[in-house]
Amino acid sequence: MSKQADRFERVSADFLARVTAVPADRWDAPTPCPNWNVREVVAHVINEQRRILATVRKTEVKSLYGVRVAEMGVIPELEPDADLAAAWQEVADGLVVAIDDPACAEVAMPTLVGPLPFADVVEALPVDVLIHSWDLARGTGGDDQLDQEAVVHVFEKLKPLDDAMRQPWAFGPKLTPPLGADVQTEFLCFVGRRP
Repeated sequence: MSKQADRFERVSADFLARVTAVPADRWDAPTPCPNWNVREVVAHVINEQRRILATVRKTEVKSLYGVRVAEMGVIPELEPDADLAAAWQEVADGLVVAIDDPACAEVAMPTLVGPLPFADVVEALPVDVLIHSWDLARGTGGDDQLDQEAVVHVFEKLKPLDDAMRQPWAFGPKLTPPLGADVQTEFLCFVGRRP
């Protein structure tokens, strides 16, 4: 397994652990992600990442375990018996395999700076899962410590994209981290979160 696949697998496993740990009475709790509750954050991550997987596999996006299909950036509708953990596990496993699949490497992916091959996109692929893992933890009162190696790696990949990131449909304004902030706090402030 490549470093990129291993990194995404670790970050995905951390997200899954947070999903499975959501208390029954916290699914409707607010999160730091504006206007989204815990359930919506999880559904969003599933929806966005399965669209990436469908693009690199050149397949149609499909409903998974009661998580219906939605456009990018739109929260998908959920069936009453939706299994968010199972849906995420299938998407995450598929992406881990795709990262190391030569057939996916040159597939053009839309990015903030225009189309790039999937092989280039995988370097920052964990960003959405990292940010929303933190949102999920904050919304449920869980462990909000992120995978430090992944945070450092993704943060370095995002820094050159600072101007391109400041789009209403992407990332909000960056915040000034407090003096002496650790790298996770700096990263979260960079992507517009207030730790």
